[in-house]
Amino acid sequence: MYTAVIVGSGFSGICMGIKLKERGIDNFIILEKADGLGGTWRDNTYPGTECDIPSALYSYSFEPYPDWKYKWSHQPQILEYLKMCSQKHGLNDHLLFHRELKKAKWNQSDSCWQIETSDGSTFQTRTFVIAVGQLHHPSFPGISGINGFRGPSFHSAQWNHEVSLKDKKVGVVGSAASAIQFIPQIAHSCSEVHIFQRTANWMLPKQDRAYKSWEKSLVRRLPFLLKIYRLRLWLLGGGLFFLMKNQNHWLRKFYQGQTKKYIKRHIKDPELVAKLIPDFPMGAKRILFSDDYYEALAKEHVHLNTDPIQRIYSSGIQTVKKEISLDVIIYATGFQTNPLLKNFHIVGKDQTILEAHWKNGPRNYLGITVDLFPNMFLMYGPNTNLGHNSIIIMSEAQAGYIAQCVEKIEYSTIDVLEVKSEVVESYFHSIQSRLEKMIWTKIEQSWYRSPTGQIANNWPGRTMEYTRRTRKVRFQDYLLN
Repeated sequence: MYTAVIVGSGFSGICMGIKLKERGIDNFIILEKADGLGGTWRDNTYPGTECDIPSALYSYSFEPYPDWKYKWSHQPQILEYLKMCSQKHGLNDHLLFHRELKKAKWNQSDSCWQIETSDGSTFQTRTFVIAVGQLHHPSFPGISGINGFRGPSFHSAQWNHEVSLKDKKVGVVGSAASAIQFIPQIAHSCSEVHIFQRTANWMLPKQDRAYKSWEKSLVRRLPFLLKIYRLRLWLLGGGLFFLMKNQNHWLRKFYQGQTKKYIKRHIKDPELVAKLIPDFPMGAKRILFSDDYYEALAKEHVHLNTDPIQRIYSSGIQTVKKEISLDVIIYATGFQTNPLLKNFHIVGKDQTILEAHWKNGPRNYLGITVDLFPNMFLMYGPNTNLGHNSIIIMSEAQAGYIAQCVEKIEYSTIDVLEVKSEVVESYFHSIQSRLEKMIWTKIEQSWYRSPTGQIANNWPGRTMEYTRRTRKVRFQDYLLN
């Protein structure tokens, strides 16, 4: 029997493994559905894939990296960084690939979890950590005729590199985080690019650049400089938090003005400018960052369509006003985020099924533990997503918290650790009360909301608060047996 089974080998899963090893716990495995580690940084390989948080902050605090090539690093180097961390901290022997979680069931008599994977493998473990993240199941729009298009079509998260876009008429459905990265890249070679935008997004310039050789040499010799730089980025991200609150209108007005200036610097057509300015307050949806998206839109062969799509037909897309002939369609339509963990069959105490337990929205404690699901822990769980800072900070805090719990179960007389239902209820109402005062409530539809309407994904505070609250486990919040 294992001490822990971790599901997922992205930033959270790798961090979890490292934190267990730091506490002398070596009897664990990391299950991964694919053929390699990396999570979203393995799966997303579209042209221009890069981080939307500066890499000095989008990395582990305990593993600073002086060799980032760019301020906002690209996918290949982020994946390389994760592989380096796994090897350096001795995790490679713990990884089992092609093991997609199919079912997990709590065995009350033996106080352990029984895990079953898609290949038929079974595992027993005292503790069970789900570190699969929130953004890994591609979402396709429910457009009439979507399967009738005769040309190549694919989701940006499942990029088909065998399809050449050179001199092709390409349609891009969606205009958010992924689209703004790959559209400038493909626009160089396509004969036409037609972007189908449902909602405009608030966007700020990245001001990205390659690091100079002397800068990298300097932080290698003086590592504390990298820590100071990371601190500065963290403080700037914390400042953006105030845009998430449903006040600070002067600050929001300032940043919205910056976006409008940024648009007008590159776009001269007043009609196109109007299409690019959102009709909701900044912060209500994810704020985007790009240095070249508006430049790409200014090109004559790139066209922005804001008319609703009526249907997809065999050779293109028909909006409510016209038909547009296309050779290739790319869906940049995000991911299925709610309900969370809907693709897993997880059965807890008293045969409680997690999906049914969460039918009115996900209730939990600190985004980590769920009542009636003993010895089970979540990473990047409900209400731990950020709109203003690095999610790696949250992952590190969660991994440290969970490692304390696993250590308690492994080295004490305690076999079962289950969060009290009253603790979950109190926490849920406290968090939801705070979320009602955040800017995310100002729009009806976003991936932040659950089907029941609650803000299910985002944390209502700053990272400083979360790390403080998770620094030490309050075991009085748990039933210990």
